[in-house]
Amino acid sequence: MKLATYLHDGSPYVGLLSDDGLNLHPLHLSAAEVERGILALVDRKASGQPFPAVSSEAVAVSQVKLMAPIPRPMRNIFCVGRNYHAHAKELSTTVFKDNNADPNAWPIVFTKVPECVTGPYDEVLLPVNVSQQIDYEAELLVVIGVQGKNISKANAMGHVYGYTVVNDVTARDVQMRHQQWDLGKSFDTFCPMGPWVATANVFDGLNAHVKCWVNGELRQDGNASNMIFDIPTLIETCSRGITLYPGDLIATGTPAGVGMGLNPPQYLKPGDKVRIEIAELGVIENTFVA
Repeated sequence: MKLATYLHDGSPYVGLLSDDGLNLHPLHLSAAEVERGILALVDRKASGQPFPAVSSEAVAVSQVKLMAPIPRPMRNIFCVGRNYHAHAKELSTTVFKDNNADPNAWPIVFTKVPECVTGPYDEVLLPVNVSQQIDYEAELLVVIGVQGKNISKANAMGHVYGYTVVNDVTARDVQMRHQQWDLGKSFDTFCPMGPWVATANVFDGLNAHVKCWVNGELRQDGNASNMIFDIPTLIETCSRGITLYPGDLIATGTPAGVGMGLNPPQYLKPGDKVRIEIAELGVIENTFVA
């Protein structure tokens, strides 16, 4: 299933995407559930409740405003840094060259605050008075569906509800200034998400193909099979001594081709458009504005 949160005629809905990707069928949910987006469906499944009834009526995707499928995550998003071999290599020649940590030893994990999430086609705000080095990072996001602690790699994929697309927007100068990354990753609108969540039974996250274009120029092109730490390892790592709950989110890292890694670096400016596509999962595209 592919599940979306959207506005139609000014009202919010959660819906099931048709097999041809052209229409959405609203689900029969309470107003409180609709406000939570796909999280309501994750909780229903985790608690053993049935999937909600699907309306026979449909609305064309072209006639709705797609929102972030999870408009407000339940807590901070777990994020992984330098998790593709080529990306780790490209950053080894930047300011990160002075970081002696071995990216192959342990996953680098940081977080983004829930409030930075925005829609798949919404504008992203450039904090021009705070940062001059805004970068893009195309990523696959994992949605946890089953609670667990100290989850083993062997059992990890059984805890996955589904997947979606995110842009882990980053203020590089702020990131380096504070050395801890959360502030540089968490500005308002710094996590475009969508266009929907594909459940784990219809999408193979282990072989996700991630691409990113800036103003029509292909910048990133990588496959999840080239991750340093695969999804089961990331779930195992994040759950060590920490309970993962249904609805928790893990952004799995970005392929090579970020602006910071180019020579010279190319950071985003007002009017730039960033398009991210994960094959068979979906596309998000956001314009960056001052």
